[in-house]
Amino acid sequence: MAESSTSSVIFVDSKDKLWKGAFAVTGIMLTLVTYGVLQEKIMRVPYGPEKEYFKFSLFLVFCNRITTSAVSAGFLLASKKALDPVAPIYKYCLVSVSNILTTTCQYEALKYVSFPVQTLAKCAKMIPVMVWGTLIMQKRYQGPDYLLAFLVTLGCSVFILFPAGTDISPYSRGRENTVWGVLLMLGYLGFDGFTSTFQDKLFRGYDMEIHNQIFYTTLCSCILSLTGLILQGHLIPAIEFVYRHYDCFFDIALLSTVATISQFFISYTIRTFGALTFATIMTTRQLVSIMLSCVWFAHPLSMEQWIGAVIVFGSLYSKSFLRKAPQKTTSTAAVVQNGDSNNLKDNP
Repeated sequence: MAESSTSSVIFVDSKDKLWKGAFAVTGIMLTLVTYGVLQEKIMRVPYGPEKEYFKFSLFLVFCNRITTSAVSAGFLLASKKALDPVAPIYKYCLVSVSNILTTTCQYEALKYVSFPVQTLAKCAKMIPVMVWGTLIMQKRYQGPDYLLAFLVTLGCSVFILFPAGTDISPYSRGRENTVWGVLLMLGYLGFDGFTSTFQDKLFRGYDMEIHNQIFYTTLCSCILSLTGLILQGHLIPAIEFVYRHYDCFFDIALLSTVATISQFFISYTIRTFGALTFATIMTTRQLVSIMLSCVWFAHPLSMEQWIGAVIVFGSLYSKSFLRKAPQKTTSTAAVVQNGDSNNLKDNP
């Protein structure tokens, strides 16, 4: 009887974990893959019979951040948690500024490099994270970490430097735009590395709720991005463009909604399964994003790009499956705190 009862409990627990895993994987795949496709559609596909391109990337940042800020505020109020900041406002603003620069570089880069190139290049973000981690957090890294960073960088370089001949951006006017796209991606990686590292520092230095940090950083981002739009004179043209093209309005609304929803699935996955499983899912998501973009937008891939992709994803999966899994006795809180806590802050 005891053995039968134990087997029944194990079966129920395994089934429950399976459903939770399916829920997490489905949520992350749907939201982030949809986010990536919409992002490329808005920035690279013309709207209307006049074939107009949407060029106001800072307006997308503003829409994303104001949506996330409103949802975070609603969550804090619904859960009756304090809206008061737990850290100095300037620290939230510092994260906000670097986050705006990250997202702006990301959107602007799509004018000059295709989404598959950008997605694979994001896999190299571990290098700036290691640099900022050493400078800000005084972290020490082992030989295998540096080897993995080198292999990923090598694969990304091959992928970027050997594009297919017909993969031309609608903004491209020659080789100088490819260089500009690569520089924008380097800016994205540098700012993104600083953002996640400084967010990690805030979480470790203050008793801070995730939604508390999201609310104040996105609120600062709303103010800064709105100010930038006004100073550049892009606010009215962006609104007029969206007014002329209703399909663009729906694309932007869906992009902002998906960006907000994705945060729930990211946090849920890390809390339920840990950072190792989340990293594996994210790697798979990047591969799906590249393949979906290639099919959807007809991006050809050269033989060298396929080799670069194999190097990057092979290296990442090798680390994911060879790394020692956390012990069962490890608490969820410890996994989130001691694992790759940067994943909690991987905002779109």
